[in-house]
Amino acid sequence: MLRKILSVGGWTLLSRVSGFVRDVVLAAVIGAGPIMDAFAVAQRLPNHFRAIFGEGAFNAAFVPTYTRTRARDEGGAGLFASRIWTLMVVIQVALLAAALVFMPAIVRALAPGFAEDPARFDLAVTLTRITFPYLFFITLVTILSALLNAHDRFAAAAAAPVLLNLAIIAALAVGFLFPGAGHAAAWGVFAAGVLELALVWIAARRAGIMPALARPRLDPAMRGFFRTLGPAVIGSAGVQIALFADTIIASFLPRGAVSALYYADRLNQLPVGVVGIAAGTVLLPEMARRIAAGDPAGAHAAQNRAVGFTLALALPCAVAFVAVPDLIMKALFARGAFTEADARAAGAVLAAYAIGLPAVVLIRSMLASFHARADTATPLYASLTAVGVNVLLKIALMGPFGAAGLAFATSAGAWVNILLLAGLAYRRGWTAPGPTLARTALAVVLASLVLALVTLGARGPLTGLLEALPRWRDEILLAALAALGALTYGGALAAGARLLGVRLARR
Repeated sequence: MLRKILSVGGWTLLSRVSGFVRDVVLAAVIGAGPIMDAFAVAQRLPNHFRAIFGEGAFNAAFVPTYTRTRARDEGGAGLFASRIWTLMVVIQVALLAAALVFMPAIVRALAPGFAEDPARFDLAVTLTRITFPYLFFITLVTILSALLNAHDRFAAAAAAPVLLNLAIIAALAVGFLFPGAGHAAAWGVFAAGVLELALVWIAARRAGIMPALARPRLDPAMRGFFRTLGPAVIGSAGVQIALFADTIIASFLPRGAVSALYYADRLNQLPVGVVGIAAGTVLLPEMARRIAAGDPAGAHAAQNRAVGFTLALALPCAVAFVAVPDLIMKALFARGAFTEADARAAGAVLAAYAIGLPAVVLIRSMLASFHARADTATPLYASLTAVGVNVLLKIALMGPFGAAGLAFATSAGAWVNILLLAGLAYRRGWTAPGPTLARTALAVVLASLVLALVTLGARGPLTGLLEALPRWRDEILLAALAALGALTYGGALAAGARLLGVRLARR
């Protein structure tokens, strides 16, 4: 299982690195002004719908149902997949047609503050019409990716997001062919949808699991799918409502607030995607198979290993984002149209996001306790409770703290969500954190504290040593702190694990 996580995480890491290059190019070419605000809204809208109707809800309903059906009847599982494929194609075509017609109203609802700036509003509408078809392609990608994952084929699905970053970079490189840089980036998103679908389509055909068009029928498998899909959609929508609230509220803040949230969230998503989502992607079919085979103890052992692995890789990222967020933003993005003031603003948002990072990376692994048992209702209640806390805090904090207040509210909501999920799963006996997991968590926390102390203590002296450099001071300082931090954390974690007797291979 850990090899699979590393495989998915490796591809996701490549995706995030190429995404970082994409964001560096966006920052240099577009900056953090009104054009970037418009593109951020245009890109976020199809991603919101994808998360609601695609990755989150669909995987939660499809993977367990498909796994159970396949265990009984391989042919019946293929027919079930074909019926779902046909149904999703029809739904997405209808949704796309409606969205293209009503796009001004949709953008006005998503970013009402843009209405006070007609030029920014019109640009956001135009760019969103270009990017929205990405939702159609990526939903089909999600179905094929779920099928591939259910057959233990993870590479193509994990590699597909790399194409989004490469397509946007390529489009910006030939930006002179478009009316503006924002238009170029939007068409890059559109092209990426086509490329991603082609990649997983080829992988599914080679694996012999490509679904065909089939008339949907309400057989037991379809009824089971829809029973779990409804709560999953609402639960996924709850998380996206919080993100919608970010965009809506930020549109009333000064120019650049939406951009600051975008750039900070992109960095925050690095450990979320590489570690948290990778672990959840592999863990769900693993737990579903073990539970279907009557081995809940094995499912819980797999979950404990995934949680320990996730914490060990994600917590040092949170430490870095809290300790030196301004330096990270300056070193990575402060060039071209992206100013030092933009870096400071985005750094404050990054630190606020980082407070909730441990909770965010663990949510997918904890959701597997419920989704593997086809329970999507309980996560719905936890999600909606967390969203309520999130949105109330956003309203309270937007005035005094601006975009950073919105990010802190997101972090608070994530902690409410994970604590509710963990408590409910433990009470039902659907998770069983053993002594090794407790010792692993303690070792990770102690190593992270040592990392924080070393990072904060070393920044001042290293800054003094580099003061005479005319250029690249921030970049070299960040690289030096990263190298020192990696050595410190690795050594402290190894020492703590040895002291506490941790062996991650055991339950």
